[in-house]
Amino acid sequence: MNCKTQSLTKYLNDLSAKLAVPGGGSAAAMNAAMGAALISMVINFTLGKPKYSKDEAGLKGILRKSEKLKDDFLNLVDLDVLAYKSRDNRKAMDVPLMLARLCYEGMQILAPLVNKTNLNLISDTVIAAIFFESAFSASCFNVQINLKALNDKKLSVAVNKELSLKAKSVKRIRAKMEAKVGKIIRG
Repeated sequence: MNCKTQSLTKYLNDLSAKLAVPGGGSAAAMNAAMGAALISMVINFTLGKPKYSKDEAGLKGILRKSEKLKDDFLNLVDLDVLAYKSRDNRKAMDVPLMLARLCYEGMQILAPLVNKTNLNLISDTVIAAIFFESAFSASCFNVQINLKALNDKKLSVAVNKELSLKAKSVKRIRAKMEAKVGKIIRG
């Protein structure tokens, strides 16, 4: 399976079919890729507008990061499928853990955009945050399932601690973004 060359229709048809893969982990990574793509779209529409020129250098840096994240998420769509097929519990845990970490990273670059981008696209920043939070939560479930199969107490404690801290931050950023954007939209 290679999602980069496969149509979205084919991917969704495979996802909805009675097939072992793709599954929820792959779908979560695809959801996160769409979040990163939304960040890029918002920035691309903002760049070149005189009103936002003072933030242009920073926005270009965020754009590079969002494009890299999008590619990383798309790779995880396929890596999740490969990990599942391998029947290696460690690989099956590592892929959603990578996804969770990258979603956290996506939230970090997304947070400052609310006041620095085209107001006509402000709701898209919140949608990206919702996509990242959703993919983060989904990946945490998959990490938990696979951690249990690994039966490694020390690893379990470390990973659970990391994800718990990141989950608080992800939720906090999404909630703040929703509040800020809601205030802007409502006036």
